[in-house]
Amino acid sequence: MTKQLTRVLVTGAGQGIGQAVADYFAASGAEVIGVARHIPAQHNCQQFIAADLATAEGCQQVAETVMIHWNSLAVVVHVVGGSTAPGGGVLALTDAHWQQELNLNLLSAVRLDRLLLPLLLARRQGTIIHVSSIQSKMPLYESTLAYAAAKAALTNYSKGLSRQLGPLGIRVNAVSPGYTATQAADALVARLAAHSENTVEQTRQQLMDSLGGIDIGRPNRPEEVAALVGFLASPAAAAIHGVDYVIDGGTLPTVC
Repeated sequence: MTKQLTRVLVTGAGQGIGQAVADYFAASGAEVIGVARHIPAQHNCQQFIAADLATAEGCQQVAETVMIHWNSLAVVVHVVGGSTAPGGGVLALTDAHWQQELNLNLLSAVRLDRLLLPLLLARRQGTIIHVSSIQSKMPLYESTLAYAAAKAALTNYSKGLSRQLGPLGIRVNAVSPGYTATQAADALVARLAAHSENTVEQTRQQLMDSLGGIDIGRPNRPEEVAALVGFLASPAAAAIHGVDYVIDGGTLPTVC
């Protein structure tokens, strides 16, 4: 870890991929500020902010805390996301479901980027990484249609932002994980099972089947996704910009 990466903000750092990303940077010697709705009992962050980034107020709270206590950033990693909407396709989703998925999976990043960009632009260097999903390219309409649409919008936004910020010294990339073995993934399977006549194991198998299988025979591990994020934030990736990196064990059957 170089001095260029001394201060890193990671959203969704309370569990899963976000926690793995925060741990990766902390182990590399960075000062890490984690964000999640609830502060976990154990974490390796220098500071942890409890905030709901699905709201404009939560994003403002995080930005103000960073401005007051740090007043500088080198890396921003947007991991927060997920789906709480019911399965069943488009007719099962209300306007409230759609807004909830957009707030969490798209607007959390848009709002926080807008608030934190002055810190990066003041130094004319920095890195922003948006964690999207392979569902932006392969939506599962029966289970997570609104989530997939929101992640597709996030990937598109990330690319557009990269075109604007690249000439100003800020690198922007996206990472799109496939099925990753996290607590949130298990919760999604349980929720989908509750809205069907299947068991949890049957639902998990259906989810795997709906992805077309995973070539390497298993889901991602959170720490594997974190390693990719860490590389993209490092000086070794100085020429990588405006890209969406897929990490899915070979799930996507086509060239991205």
